[in-house]
Amino acid sequence: MSGPVSFFVERDGVFVGQDPARGPWLPDYCHAGPVTGLVARAVERALGGDKVLTRLTVDLHRPVPMAGIRVRAQVARDGRRVATATATVTDLDDRLCASASSMHVAEEDIGPVPTAPVARLARADAVPGRIGSGKMGHDLPMFGHFVEVAIAAGEGRGRGPATMWMRTPPLLPDDEPSSFQRLCPLADCGNGISSNAPLDQIGFVNSDITIVAHRRTQSDWLVSRAISHWHETGVGLARAEISDEDGPVASVLQTVLLSPTGR
Repeated sequence: MSGPVSFFVERDGVFVGQDPARGPWLPDYCHAGPVTGLVARAVERALGGDKVLTRLTVDLHRPVPMAGIRVRAQVARDGRRVATATATVTDLDDRLCASASSMHVAEEDIGPVPTAPVARLARADAVPGRIGSGKMGHDLPMFGHFVEVAIAAGEGRGRGPATMWMRTPPLLPDDEPSSFQRLCPLADCGNGISSNAPLDQIGFVNSDITIVAHRRTQSDWLVSRAISHWHETGVGLARAEISDEDGPVASVLQTVLLSPTGR
C-alpha cells in the first residue's frame, strides 16, 4: 500500500477525498464505503460516548464528489437505553448526496449468556489477493489500490458467494477510528466481492448500505463473507457478514440495481 495514508483530509469542516477514497467507476467521485465511515463518525460524535452505534443506514442519492463534502448529524431521540440520529452528506454547492439514520444503544453488563456456535477464520490461512477484477471506469489510483487483501483458504474469484479479508486505510490522518468506523469501508464491498456475472454482462450498483454491528472490534484486518442475490426484475440484494478472528462482528445489506447493458 502506498500513497496517501487516509481516505480523507479535513479542511475547515470540508472533507476532501484522497486517492484511496476514489471509487472504481467515476474518477471524480468517492467509493461509498469511506463516505459511510464519515457518516458513522458524525453520528457517533453527535451522541457522545455513553451509547454505542449499532445500526447505520445510508441512502445514496447521487455520486459523492472527491472535491469536498460536508457531513452533518443531529440527535433525533435520546432515551435511557436507545437513541437515534440522522445525518446528511452534501457537496460544496449544498446538494444532497446521501442521507442516513442511526441507532445507538447503551451497553449493560448482564453476565454470561448463551451464544450461537460460529465458524472462525484465521487470516494466516488466507493468501494475498486483490479487490476487484476486470476493467474499471478509469486508470487513476483508487480504493482498490490502497486496500490490502487476503483471500480465504479454498476461495476462488469465481462467481457466487465469496470470502475476503481486507485491511483499509484510516478515514482521517491521526484520527483513531471507532469499532464501527473500521467496518464501513468493507461494508460497501459485499456486492463487489460476490457477484453473479462479469461486469461486461451485468452492471450492478447499490443504492444504500445498512450495517448492524453487535460486537466491538479493534482489529485492522476484517473478513467479509458475502453473497449476492440477483433477479429478473433488475433488483438484487448483497448480504455480507463481517468478522474478525474472534468471530462475527456485523451484518451488512445492500440493495443492488442491475443493468444488462453494463455500468
